[in-house]
Amino acid sequence: VQVEESAISLWNWTVTKHTGAVISDEQRAKLRFVACRLICLCEGSDPPEGTIRRQILMSMKTGKGWIDIGKAGLADGFLENAMSSVEKLYAKLRKGSEGEADIQVHRADVEKSLFKVLSYQAESVFAQGDFQKAVMCVQRCKDMLMKLPKETCYLSILCYNFGVETYEWKRYEQSSFWLSQSYDIGKMDMKYSVGKEMQAKVLRLLATTYFEWDCSLYLDKALKAISLANQENLHPAGFFLKVKILLKSGASDEDINSALAEFTHLEMSLDFCLNTAKLLLEHGRESVGFDFLKSVPERFESSPDLGKITLLHIEFLLQNKRELLAKQKIEEVIIGHYTGKQLLPEALNQLHVILWDRAAKHYEEKSYSEALHWYNYSVSFYTPGQIDQNLAKLQRNMASCYLHLKQVDKAKEAVKQAERCDPNSIFTKFSVYKIAVMENDTDKAVEAVIEMGKLAEKPSECEDKLRVDKNTGSNLLSLAAQIALENDQQIVAIKALEYLSEHLQDCRQLFAALKCLVRLMLSKVMAENEEKRDEDINSILTYLNLAHKKLAESFTEEKFTGDMRILEAHWFRKVAWNLAVQFKDSPEKMRDFFVLSFKLSQFCPSDKAVLIAQKTCLLMAAAVDLEMGRQQVTPSEQTELFSQALQHLQTCKEIWKVLKLTGDFAKDPTDTLLLLYEFEARSKLNDPTLHNLMESVWEQPQIEIKTLEIIASLAMESPARYPILCKKALKSALNLHRKQAVIDAVKFSKCLHSLINISLPTGLTDLDTCVLQEVWDYFEDALSVVGSTDAYPEMEILWLMTRAWNTGIFQYTVGKYKEAEQWCGLGMRFLNHLGSLKRSYE
Repeated sequence: VQVEESAISLWNWTVTKHTGAVISDEQRAKLRFVACRLICLCEGSDPPEGTIRRQILMSMKTGKGWIDIGKAGLADGFLENAMSSVEKLYAKLRKGSEGEADIQVHRADVEKSLFKVLSYQAESVFAQGDFQKAVMCVQRCKDMLMKLPKETCYLSILCYNFGVETYEWKRYEQSSFWLSQSYDIGKMDMKYSVGKEMQAKVLRLLATTYFEWDCSLYLDKALKAISLANQENLHPAGFFLKVKILLKSGASDEDINSALAEFTHLEMSLDFCLNTAKLLLEHGRESVGFDFLKSVPERFESSPDLGKITLLHIEFLLQNKRELLAKQKIEEVIIGHYTGKQLLPEALNQLHVILWDRAAKHYEEKSYSEALHWYNYSVSFYTPGQIDQNLAKLQRNMASCYLHLKQVDKAKEAVKQAERCDPNSIFTKFSVYKIAVMENDTDKAVEAVIEMGKLAEKPSECEDKLRVDKNTGSNLLSLAAQIALENDQQIVAIKALEYLSEHLQDCRQLFAALKCLVRLMLSKVMAENEEKRDEDINSILTYLNLAHKKLAESFTEEKFTGDMRILEAHWFRKVAWNLAVQFKDSPEKMRDFFVLSFKLSQFCPSDKAVLIAQKTCLLMAAAVDLEMGRQQVTPSEQTELFSQALQHLQTCKEIWKVLKLTGDFAKDPTDTLLLLYEFEARSKLNDPTLHNLMESVWEQPQIEIKTLEIIASLAMESPARYPILCKKALKSALNLHRKQAVIDAVKFSKCLHSLINISLPTGLTDLDTCVLQEVWDYFEDALSVVGSTDAYPEMEILWLMTRAWNTGIFQYTVGKYKEAEQWCGLGMRFLNHLGSLKRSYE
């Protein structure tokens, strides 16, 4: 009992909360589900009548709740329970009846509940897609209508709803069945019918269903349904559908006119009449359509929208290629415009669209004079001095026509009018540009391009209303460049392409523009003298830098594939390389192009050819930086150049390591160049790591004499000063000279000369004994070589003799007589090896 009371309380609470919209439909269904289940659990073996009635109500409501929220499958069990409870109720009532009269009363009472349960079951199985079960349930309900006439309206509408849903699902056969049932049920009891309007609505949908299902097969049924609908209730929709069906059936003009006549007295809107005329004309019924259209103004004499009729007339005249008649109509409208019969703004705008479309069609067909004729019709509706953006567009279109007709003066006047109406439009600037190019006015064309570029960058708020493409600026600049090239206006084309490259978002278009720019600028540079070249070379550098930047950004663009990126990178890196080689007379430019070529090559696969190119670019860039650093520049500039060279060399070393793994590079001088360049850069930067670098050099067994001699020279080249390193390099070189199978006396003499110079500075008298002994050994080396060959340069022998003699004299001046005698004696030993000069010095 307590559970039953709780279930009833929950049910009642759910009802009250739903009234106040406190809970949702789904929550209500769930609460009803719980309450109903609890009631069913409390059912005894012989429940009283009230309990059974309550179960019937609760089961029906719970089932209906699930249906309403789209969960029809959950409703079936409750509806079956309801049906079972109805049967129990009938049995109980019959058992307690005292006669046939009582039984009939109870049966009528129970049949109301039975009808409701069956209708809900029909909804449930319909929602679950079971057409046959739904038909059976509805048929049982239909059979009960004789006893329950008041349910006629309800069942008719239920079938109509089924018909609407199946029509929307395009299940035309099922839809036609349900709609026919709805109409038939609606006729069963006129007292409780849905009414003529609803019956007509059902029949119109039935006719539409037949029409869309298979018009050729069910045409008669569609016509019959719509005729019945119109008999039930005349409605514009019925009229329109009948005309539509007749047109589809290929009915004669006479039959269609008869159908139109049936509705002459019907109240219809102007738009409806126009749609009917449009339908007729679209189906090629010109005679009927135009006649009907002519009759419409009489019905709407006082309507301000009469212009719509004229517009439709004009449209269909044009569609049927009756251009002359259309022109007459348009001229009538123009006359009316200035005689107090103006079109409403909306209709006038529509007329402008018609006129522009026709003009555009003639323009595409290159009938420019005819296009102007239609544009002039549009101009006729504007008052002199009127400022309007659409008028600006109109004038620009007319200017284009005039240009094609070579009527430049008229084109200029049209553009002037466009500028007056819309001076900040990129389209207007483009029109100015086209005229300037046609007149070969380079300055004006460039000025127009600059204006276009600015407008493309910051579109004006009052920009042309008809502009719909976000890339309009780029498209116009691209077209501007194309026009300039077609007219041999190279300078103008370059300017247009420069602005274009700043605004293009599409990578493929951007790189195409940059390639074109590079080619154009190269041809310009080749034709210029030296003085004018610098600025244009800088422009090419800018283009290549932009290409590098965009290649880096292109990884985020899906349409720009990896293969495309590689192709573009190869093209630009090769151009940069060729320019570097070409501008070898300008070291700074050459360096910049080599660096750019390297950067661009980083977007290419690292195959052997690319690695070699990268290595060469960096070596050349480092070489140029070092050469520029040797020039007379400020210390800060020198530091920057040498540091930059060092960066290039570090990157180059990494590439060289990888490259050496790809083949035999035994004869490649790269290792030597890297060593020499790095030594020069570090020595002139006074880099503390220089000595560490040289430690690895001294240990190299294959180092060449020439390399050691260059290191020695660089070690003392300003701003570097590393005498110890210089001396060590020269000593190593001298040792290598000695080890030669045949000593090259000339090279040996030069190396020895340098070593003595660095070891025995001129003018120093207070020399350490060890130093003198070391230098003495060099002189002895020289004597041994001089004595073994006649190829030793005589001037070098003379120099050695003089240095030894002078060293003796210096020793004498400081009182070192013994040492003085030794050194002077050493000098005298060289005297014997002099040739033609011997007598002069004896």
